[in-house]
Amino acid sequence: MNNVTHNSIFKALELWAPKHLAYDWDNVGLQLGSKKTETTGVLVTLDVTESVIEEAIEHNVNVIIAHHPMIFHPLKTIDYESIKGKLIKKLIEHNITVYASHTNLDIAKGGVNDLLSDQIELEKVTPLVKTHTESLVKLVVFTPISYVQQVVDALSKAGAGHIGNYSHCTFQSAGTGTFKPLDGTTPFIGKQGEVEHVEEMKIETIVPEKNLHQVIEVMSEAHPYEEVAYDIIPLKNEGETLGIGRIGSLKEEMTLLQLINVIKTKYGVDYVRFVGDQTQRIKRVAILGGSGEKYIEHAINAGADVYITGDMTFHHAQDAKEEGLSIIDPGHYIEKIMKQATQQYIQAAFPQLKVIKSAVNTDPFQFL
Repeated sequence: MNNVTHNSIFKALELWAPKHLAYDWDNVGLQLGSKKTETTGVLVTLDVTESVIEEAIEHNVNVIIAHHPMIFHPLKTIDYESIKGKLIKKLIEHNITVYASHTNLDIAKGGVNDLLSDQIELEKVTPLVKTHTESLVKLVVFTPISYVQQVVDALSKAGAGHIGNYSHCTFQSAGTGTFKPLDGTTPFIGKQGEVEHVEEMKIETIVPEKNLHQVIEVMSEAHPYEEVAYDIIPLKNEGETLGIGRIGSLKEEMTLLQLINVIKTKYGVDYVRFVGDQTQRIKRVAILGGSGEKYIEHAINAGADVYITGDMTFHHAQDAKEEGLSIIDPGHYIEKIMKQATQQYIQAAFPQLKVIKSAVNTDPFQFL
């Protein structure tokens, strides 16, 4: 027994890609199943198809983490003869839970669009379309000196005290805490009915508001006191700005044709569609995994020489050409890049679990 429930996995994923980052039209989170079930193993996939479910059954895993939601629109009926109904029936029969992390994982730091940007080594990367600015709070907690490191480590692991590429960021000041345990208490230090003086450390740290509940929960578990003394102070400081897509610069300028060849190699695709002059010099690149044609104007306004995105339709491509923006369309399926990153993330958080990356190719398109 590994004592890991599905919900503990979902909570860990939501530290990386909080559900509130998702677009309101999206359907992220639990798709089918139970959060309380103990996890036998995890399968990470881009899509949930019959072949993917068979793969989960074969590997004896009972939770599937998908990028694309299996249930996207409200279901009025569940017909076992329909495509969706057959999948639902099979999942229920084999007690397999499905969870989706979609546009929230696209937007999140280190998510799909950052992974795609990193793959072609873009520099000075920022969101293409800003959607969120994180709210910050300051957490102040008073801790016995011998427990300071334990509490700081727990806070950091839960998402507190992160500034840029630094973790464990705190300010600590020593002082004396006083308290008097009353009837019915079981104090860690002191005796009932007597005022106690304890040398404590005041720990101050920054917390993204989205992580506050988890941080307090973890802090309380790590802290030795029966009643933890802490303050939460709202801040006017703005946290990290997040958004859909990315805009950045190549390390070295190259032609559109050269970039196309880089894209084919790095994203593992045999063919791309493109708009533009193959000899055009490219430096500034916009990228958005999945379907991004409605953000063409954002790419132009951000000064992109080329926009890399999937599912480009004829008239949008024509408009981009008229605007002088080159397009590389490597398809929607390049989002498969999330499989390995998500597998590694969950495995690092739960080393005792079997976590596998789906080997099923769920791209519906073939090319001749």
